[in-house]
Amino acid sequence: MQLNVLKAKIHRASVTHAELHYEGSCAIDGTLLDASGIREYEQIHIYDVNNGERFVTYAIRAEEGSGIISVNGAAAHKADVGDLVIICAYGVIDEAAMAEHLPTLVYVDAQNRITHTKHSIPIQAA
Repeated sequence: MQLNVLKAKIHRASVTHAELHYEGSCAIDGTLLDASGIREYEQIHIYDVNNGERFVTYAIRAEEGSGIISVNGAAAHKADVGDLVIICAYGVIDEAAMAEHLPTLVYVDAQNRITHTKHSIPIQAA
């Protein structure tokens, strides 16, 4: 059996640009791409914490250390500058590999600088 699993996540990044008249995609600071393992042109899912929008696009590389998270093209209708977003990439692995799989989770501050990384999501009590 093949499983579709979380490969990487950039958690609660701040949208810095929403460029409607730009060829589609999401430009992401290259430092964040490298830390997360998300590759340029890889499909990503974006979840907007502020408005609940969820959409799919692909990653393009922005300048390293720039802090840029630019939602472009039609997706610019779904996010505003200043919105917090969760950017996820998924991969397909076989069931045997699942026992060893750990996603890369990148956490950022308000300027989209890395604060820390993890490989698991802690369960929080209600």
